[in-house]
Amino acid sequence: MSVDGWNTLLVLGGIRSGKSEFAESLVADAPTVRYVATAAAGDPEDTEWATRLATHRARRPGSWTIEETADDPRRLADVIAAAGSNETLLVDDLGGWVTVLLDPAHQPADDTATVEELAAALRASAARVVLVSPEVGLSLVPTTPLGRAFTDALGATNRAVADACDAVVLVIAGQPSWLKPAAAPRAAAVPAQAGPGQAGAPEEPAPSRVTGAPEAALPEVFTPTAPPAPAPAPPEVSAAWAAPTMALPMVATGLVIQPGMELPMPDDYAGPQAVDRLATLDVPGAGLGVLDRVVGFAAATQRTATPAPWASVRVLLLHGDHAGGAAAGAVPGESARRARQARAGRGALARLAAESGAGLQVVEAPASAPIEDGPALTADEVESALRYGWRLAEQAADAGVQLLVLAACSAGTEAAAAAVLAATAGAEPPAVLGRVVTESGEIDDAAWMTRCAAVRDALHRTRRSPRDAKDVLAELAGGDIAVATGVLLGATARRVPVLLDGPVGVAAGMVSRDLAGQARHWCLLPDHGGQPGVRLAADVLGLTPLLDLRLDLGEGATALATLPLLRSVLALAATLPVHPSLGGDPEDEEDFVEPEPAGPGPTTTEPEFAEPEPAGPGPTTVEPEFAEPEPAGPGPTTVEPDERVAVPDSPGRRAD
Repeated sequence: MSVDGWNTLLVLGGIRSGKSEFAESLVADAPTVRYVATAAAGDPEDTEWATRLATHRARRPGSWTIEETADDPRRLADVIAAAGSNETLLVDDLGGWVTVLLDPAHQPADDTATVEELAAALRASAARVVLVSPEVGLSLVPTTPLGRAFTDALGATNRAVADACDAVVLVIAGQPSWLKPAAAPRAAAVPAQAGPGQAGAPEEPAPSRVTGAPEAALPEVFTPTAPPAPAPAPPEVSAAWAAPTMALPMVATGLVIQPGMELPMPDDYAGPQAVDRLATLDVPGAGLGVLDRVVGFAAATQRTATPAPWASVRVLLLHGDHAGGAAAGAVPGESARRARQARAGRGALARLAAESGAGLQVVEAPASAPIEDGPALTADEVESALRYGWRLAEQAADAGVQLLVLAACSAGTEAAAAAVLAATAGAEPPAVLGRVVTESGEIDDAAWMTRCAAVRDALHRTRRSPRDAKDVLAELAGGDIAVATGVLLGATARRVPVLLDGPVGVAAGMVSRDLAGQARHWCLLPDHGGQPGVRLAADVLGLTPLLDLRLDLGEGATALATLPLLRSVLALAATLPVHPSLGGDPEDEEDFVEPEPAGPGPTTTEPEFAEPEPAGPGPTTVEPEFAEPEPAGPGPTTVEPDERVAVPDSPGRRAD
């Protein structure tokens, strides 16, 4: 969507006002759109009206599906009520719907009850719905009884629908004027974030709507842009990769994160159906091999047998160092430099994000105390970190993000993850702790032994401590793993799949089992990276790595490197025809429909990111202080004619 902050929207306008074009532009970037045509067929001899309908059809992408409700106006409420949260509906228009509703063929009928059913369906809808309707209240009162009946009925319908919708916009001469809310729900530029007490920083965080306590501002989301093609001579000044974005809106839900939460599960039937469907497609050779698991995963999480490639992707780069022996061998300040580099749009992770069209959000997690001496976090810090991660996932879902990628660049996080695996899976630390590699590429055995000793001492110190999820996070895991755990839980609650890649992600997956066992079913592991701890955790979690690339570019980089391949597999599965031997048309010359491109990626934290500014030197921002946040509160294609029937002597005939 190009406008966010709403789930249901009513677009009003007069004849030739541009209301339909405006409504179509709002859903142009949705993965799938179901166009609901409400009017009955027109007079076949009315060539001018047929030309108007043809113009409407020509504007619609071929990927849109069509639903017709002309035979039964009551079906419109049923279609809206049955639409899933991953669907987008465009209803065009209510003028034609009211015309059919008033048609004698549908009488006697309780028109008022039918309108109330439509309003109730909109209030309860989980899908995004855009409705188009003529605004007839500014015209003269019709001189005929039938004309007055139409305007009265349409006016009452518009009022009921406007009251039920989240937003209402009036289009006049092609210019939208937002009626509800009073201002358009668009992003507004704000200064780059600064730390408390510094120039440009807000005086006080906004208070929570639940407790009244200040909330922590969420970090910025950057959209790295791919660098220009190299010129024959290198340019004197290189373009920056990231543009500043808007501050995330803050929300609060009063959520309590506790063991045994009942969160959603992926669809049990859509995944197997999608894999079975692959066997019917015209796929050369042996097919997709192990990558059919990607299709099954995407189908289950999208709840459809024909899943679409993920268009909107966000990378959450967690940064929160671990003190003590866990960070042995790490160059002081290196992790902070990596975080600044990513925030500025440079480095391997930012380049891969740019190539994938993914947004990049650098998240500051609380620093962790030495685990060999005492708890890494206090109980309050654990609660705060979990809610912070949940809130990050919710904000991504509200922004229309379809896939999250967990990444990390913390010093000592490998040792903390090894401690978590040892505590939750009974592993021996040396068996799951990867080697320490210096800046020059050499293996540092002394640093590795120091890390092993720190994990051993931490496990000995906590040998009589409970092994509950929050206890493990407090005693051993630390801030980045706690925030990652909150992200997994929040993403599960909002049905957003997550790509794991590295020790932080799998350690969070291990901890999340006790809080909500459903979380692991929303995770996909593209590669184990050759790390023994990741291999073990994947086996315990039931995650089978798809590839064996053994890239060592930092956590999250391998997932981004494989993302184009995963998207290509989904595009093939969605567009290939049925094999001729199974009923497909051997002479089928239908053009290939290009899947929705990922685009340059989202740039704002408002739902559906805005197009990024041209690449230029991105301003540096001061990382926000981590403070305890409040918990957060994110079809088939039938494009049949939206034919209209003109009511005699009535302005009800749709003309735009």
